[in-house]
Amino acid sequence: MIFLVIMSIIFIILAVIFLMGKGDKLIAGYNTASEEEKSKVNIKRLRLLMAIICVITAGFLSIQPIIESNRATQIGAFFAFILVTMVFIILANTWAKKK
Repeated sequence: MIFLVIMSIIFIILAVIFLMGKGDKLIAGYNTASEEEKSKVNIKRLRLLMAIICVITAGFLSIQPIIESNRATQIGAFFAFILVTMVFIILANTWAKKK
């Protein structure tokens, strides 16, 4: 349980970093992209998406001790988390791109 609390705090800190406009180097793929590829990305939207997914991840980790005893709830929460993650991947590749 202590591990889950520490991980939740780390994800909340990451969300704050992204919302402050920092942490571009922490975004996988963006930090290794060329300047030409970076110019195609709306970094403010990408940071917002990253902050939201960090908060969702922290929330998911925080509820794990609560739903620990119910296996069906754990599986449902896991699949909901995977679905939300896929939606955010799609948003990062569409909404966060410059038109």
